[in-house]
Amino acid sequence: MRIKKNIKTSLFAVTFLSCFTYIISQSKQAIEQPKIVQDTLKTKSVLQPTQIDSIFIDKGLKLRPYKKNAHASYYADKFTGRKTADGSRFDNNKYTAAHKKLPFGTKIKVTNEANGKFVIVRITDRGPFVKTRELDLSKRAFMEITKSKGAGAMKVTIETIIE
Repeated sequence: MRIKKNIKTSLFAVTFLSCFTYIISQSKQAIEQPKIVQDTLKTKSVLQPTQIDSIFIDKGLKLRPYKKNAHASYYADKFTGRKTADGSRFDNNKYTAAHKKLPFGTKIKVTNEANGKFVIVRITDRGPFVKTRELDLSKRAFMEITKSKGAGAMKVTIETIIE
């Protein structure tokens, strides 16, 4: 009787450990390979996301006007590290932005109308969720073009980059 009980206990332990090991291996794969969420907007062509290392424009790029007098703000520091709508992790030190309608991966040129400074960012998130605002920039992108470092919003011109 005692041997049967020990065998049952051993089988239970082996089964439990194998299930636990399987669950851990699956969660590691989920952490290592983040899934990219399909964009819900239907568009004819979607630009492939690429890393933007520089804020300078090559002379060969074509720009398409999107909106003038758009109201832009920037992400708060508390959003750093959270997932964006396209599945990547948000970093306030990169050149990224959130827009309500533009497809993920779209590169845009954002120009501050007050001083003419501009920055190129990539759309990685949805928002802002304030009706009067058109664009949420990462803090680094916002501070590159702002007139006053104490400002929290500005009027900008948005142009999409055609590659």
